[in-house]
Amino acid sequence: MSNWFYELPVVWMAVVVFTVTYLATAAIWWSVMSLASRNRAARYQRIAAGLLSPLGITFGLLVGFLSVQVWNDSQRAREAVIREAGALRTAVILASNLPAPARTQIYALIARHIEDSTNVEWPAMADRRATIATVPVALGEALRLTLAAAPATEQEMACQRELLQSLENALEGRRQRIIISQVSINWVKWSTLAIQAALLLITIGMIHCEHGDTAAIAMGIFATAVAASALLIASHTRPFTGQISVSANLLREVMPSTGSSATRP
Repeated sequence: MSNWFYELPVVWMAVVVFTVTYLATAAIWWSVMSLASRNRAARYQRIAAGLLSPLGITFGLLVGFLSVQVWNDSQRAREAVIREAGALRTAVILASNLPAPARTQIYALIARHIEDSTNVEWPAMADRRATIATVPVALGEALRLTLAAAPATEQEMACQRELLQSLENALEGRRQRIIISQVSINWVKWSTLAIQAALLLITIGMIHCEHGDTAAIAMGIFATAVAASALLIASHTRPFTGQISVSANLLREVMPSTGSSATRP
């Protein structure tokens, strides 16, 4: 699906999904009713009776698999952001033990990294344009500055090691969130879900083909379930896109501790 669809608010996404589903259901109902005659109705019902159960099970399993995928991706995205924010917060605490010039520089670099992440990387992740090939300049400079420091005591040496580890953890968290921002339900999976739903709607219509109003009610009920399932999956399929997405709030919470005056998006 196109980016504009995933960027819609959930309400408008629901309008699109339910409208398309109901229109497709109406077309299937009209086609089945047009093909069903008195001579064909009994034959259709015998064929459909044996297909409904396996098709229903297959559709349910497919919805379950896709739901688990998108929920796991969302959880992984949150964990990556939590890891990055926690590592940055730890770095801020550790940097407080450094001499004043180095401490001020580390604070400024962490603040710059958070500003770049929230203002530049988050929109890029939402559009799936972010890439790990782009080096975070501020964190890289913070690592260089930490490595260049010459600790005078064992305490400062231990602080330097822990600070390096925290910055490396922040880099790893950033890498993970950018990688996860590229995941999505591909067109093959969406097509398979649509085909399964269409086959079930056709089967339901064939079972009730002798009574058009009964077929319309049964197909409408199932179409509502299909649309609700599709909406659930679509609204979560891209962890950093849309109204239901992983925000940069945790990273922003680190900013006041750095003394940054960066503007929040």
